[in-house]
Amino acid sequence: MKVSILSTYDRANGSARAAYRLHQGLQEIGLASQMVVQGKQTADANVIAPKSKLAEGLAKARVTFDGLPLKLYRQRKSTLLSLQWLPDRCATQIKHLKPDIINLHWANDAYVQIETLAKLKPPLVWSLHDMWAFTGGCHYTQGCDRYRQACGACPHLGSQTDLDLSRWVWQRKRKTWRRANLTIVALSQWLGDCARESSLLKDIRVEVIPNGIDTQAYKPIDKQTARQLLGLPSDKQLVLFGALKATSDQRKGFHLLQPALRELSQNGWHDRLELVVVGASQPDTPTDFGFKTHYLGTFADDLTLALIYSAADLFVAPSVQENLANTVMEALACGTPCVAFKVGGMPDMIDPYQNGYLAQPFEIEDLAQGIAWVLENTDRHQALAANARETVMQRFTLEIQAHRYATLFEDVIKTTSSP
Repeated sequence: MKVSILSTYDRANGSARAAYRLHQGLQEIGLASQMVVQGKQTADANVIAPKSKLAEGLAKARVTFDGLPLKLYRQRKSTLLSLQWLPDRCATQIKHLKPDIINLHWANDAYVQIETLAKLKPPLVWSLHDMWAFTGGCHYTQGCDRYRQACGACPHLGSQTDLDLSRWVWQRKRKTWRRANLTIVALSQWLGDCARESSLLKDIRVEVIPNGIDTQAYKPIDKQTARQLLGLPSDKQLVLFGALKATSDQRKGFHLLQPALRELSQNGWHDRLELVVVGASQPDTPTDFGFKTHYLGTFADDLTLALIYSAADLFVAPSVQENLANTVMEALACGTPCVAFKVGGMPDMIDPYQNGYLAQPFEIEDLAQGIAWVLENTDRHQALAANARETVMQRFTLEIQAHRYATLFEDVIKTTSSP
């Protein structure tokens, strides 16, 4: 079986890392896998990307052009919206590769035009990393449920009109999805339920297969060694918070973490804890958390990230909406208990009182209580850490993920070829 994985990038963000890991996992179990990407960061010969500087420059320019219609909406929010209206060459590239099946991942940033999906001849298995496939352009609805009807009057656009850009994107998707040979893979139970309830995907097959992770790259490292290498204190308990655009993306919950930590600071933890932030540099005017804070900046290499997770006593993910957070899975793989709100795909990974704590959305006191509960008892923390690693080994390895995809690919090909 020959698989072509279509993804905007192979390493640039969490979705891209997950797609590349699957590519590696499929190769490990003997499938011929190639990635077709717009931007390449690995040296993998089986990742195909534009080679010339001109092509790379045009790819970056496409992102700007794709977003031009959004400028008509001066009241729009800062939410990421992808219109995907520019023509592309993906169908031609895929045709030359002659795959038996296509696995589509995050392909935004103007990489794949919506209409292209109906032009792809092999069966298409689409792995959803967010909600974009069934919305009018947003990647996370953040409370809006208009995707269950036909979008329009989009709150992210600041629009009061039904016939707005979100309705235009929704209509293009409806026309294309009806013609495409689609099977959907949701990475979490929550996203699968959302897809089934959506107006665009409710009549399409939806399966749930969580991401896998390289458990040799993400594994526990001696805590004191990790802290020494990172220049972090050895005599404090460290709470780690991290995400792409960690402090600026409201969806990641940085604004909810601050009051929770301040509550802890005022309740006897001031001299015991320090905060580590990865995914952001220290701002000119740092936020007052009530604790000393270490801003580590942004990293993409697995070794440094594994060191950071291993150095921490706890990873906190206060997201208000989330699919299957790579950061949580990476932290668990490194033996670091996790605390999050009970939203999205968090319950798929965090087993309450086993490998972490799930707080009620969006109760600041409960989030603070969860952090304290994980850290206040040394024997309990050791058990949580061991269970964290075991959770990943039992449910989220690359081998488990790759075999589940291979079984699905075979079934889709068989079903498609049946008379």
